[in-house]
Amino acid sequence: MRDREEAKPIMINRIITSGGILIFASLLMSIGTLAYAQSPVDTTTTSQTHTEMTTIASGTFDVKLIPQAPEEASEDSGMGRMTIDKQFFSDLDAHSVGQMLTAMTATEGSAGYDAIERVSGTLHERVGTFVLQHNATMAHGAQQQSVSVVPDSGTGELVGLSGEMKITISDGKHFYEFTYTLDSDS
Repeated sequence: MRDREEAKPIMINRIITSGGILIFASLLMSIGTLAYAQSPVDTTTTSQTHTEMTTIASGTFDVKLIPQAPEEASEDSGMGRMTIDKQFFSDLDAHSVGQMLTAMTATEGSAGYDAIERVSGTLHERVGTFVLQHNATMAHGAQQQSVSVVPDSGTGELVGLSGEMKITISDGKHFYEFTYTLDSDS
């Protein structure tokens, strides 16, 4: 793992295209307010067939976004592609890699992105992998974001994982709040 002192998050507010650097309002990842649970929230539901427990994991993460060469057809279209390299800390102690597609418009404050990242590590002492799917838009500055676990993507002790992640940026630092369930019968 990288040393936390050396890891410097690259602000997700620059998309490099052939036309230069575009500011993208923290690439929609500063949506919502920063909220933390001090301990996991237990809302256990039991039925004859399975048991689920809703839990909240929170912490920080560092992210590196590496712009990729645009396809010829998209050089001046406002579309871009990046690789993601992310390190999560605290309740989710994990590393992820993925791909991001972006679209800028001629209207300031309007853009969107989609991303897929594979997360590998430990979630509240359970070891495994899972995939997160991001979808975000910004319309005239109004932001909307969804980050969710791809169904049936959990492996190891994370089989049966489902959930949603909220991402915020405060004072240049990235935070996550991950509300999830683990289906015990998976």
